[in-house]
Amino acid sequence: MSLVAVTASHAKEAAPYRASVESRGATTRLVVPDDFAGVTKAVEGVSGLLLCGGADVHPKYYGQEIDPEAGVETWAGRDEMELALLRHALERDMPVLAICRGMQVLNVAFGGSLIQHIPGHGPGNIDKDQAIEATVHQVYVSPGSRLGAIIGLGAVYRTNSWHHQGLREQHRAPGLLASAYHPQDGIIEGLESIQHDWVIGVQCHPEREAEVPKNFLRLFDGFIERAERFSPVTTKARS
Repeated sequence: MSLVAVTASHAKEAAPYRASVESRGATTRLVVPDDFAGVTKAVEGVSGLLLCGGADVHPKYYGQEIDPEAGVETWAGRDEMELALLRHALERDMPVLAICRGMQVLNVAFGGSLIQHIPGHGPGNIDKDQAIEATVHQVYVSPGSRLGAIIGLGAVYRTNSWHHQGLREQHRAPGLLASAYHPQDGIIEGLESIQHDWVIGVQCHPEREAEVPKNFLRLFDGFIERAERFSPVTTKARS
């Protein structure tokens, strides 16, 4: 049985992600900033890393200052924790599933940048703990991408959308391929590494299982399947 490290700001935020993983036969370890005791302890025995949604990545990590008009809310401890864990996972070629904020962390870790605020990709109140409906929009998934292969077909889908930050092609990091786009405004909705075995990010929230097409849930299946084949004692690093 694989053990997946799930990063979040707190236990409540991580709960739906952990439920999606655990319902498919894996176990999870919650990793939060307040209890983070270093990478070594956090990843002991771990064979997969799941980066959840949450607070904005601080713009300093991509060479910018906070735009006071962008409504940016950051958490330094979480940025530091997730970037350290992600870099460790990438060095070992550990499978990574990065969701919403997680996909943005992935892009920043690879050297890309973000748009600090984009309209139309989340409700006015983006607190997902509140009883409000998600924004829903179209996402084009490239048929030649790993994402397309996992969900079964590259096509246009309707997914949920809870983010106010994101990226377009000019912000994409070297070493990452865009696997999905919003067809109207070009916001990238999926990223995957060309250097690693299984590193995938999506802007939608598949852990909110009723709000995405059923085939998007195969992301969890594919992630866990790959985690089951990963050896936690692997020391192989990728250049």
